[in-house]
Amino acid sequence: MVKSLTFRLNVGREEAMRYYRGEASSVVARADSGQSLQFPAIHVRRFITQNGIHGRFRIHFDSNHKLLNIERVAD
Repeated sequence: MVKSLTFRLNVGREEAMRYYRGEASSVVARADSGQSLQFPAIHVRRFITQNGIHGRFRIHFDSNHKLLNIERVAD
């Protein structure tokens, strides 16, 4: 069974570059539902722009809480 949570990221350029370089290994965010999320930073690298990472995202995971995918759902 696939589950999903929606969350917002507003990460500045410097912090985003820490994710890109591997200096920060995980991302911590709060889902719209209030749940705390933590996942490997490698999964947000493709969303990094010159301004950082900004937008609303949906994370999909299985019943064992294994991350399946992250997608941007809005800017």
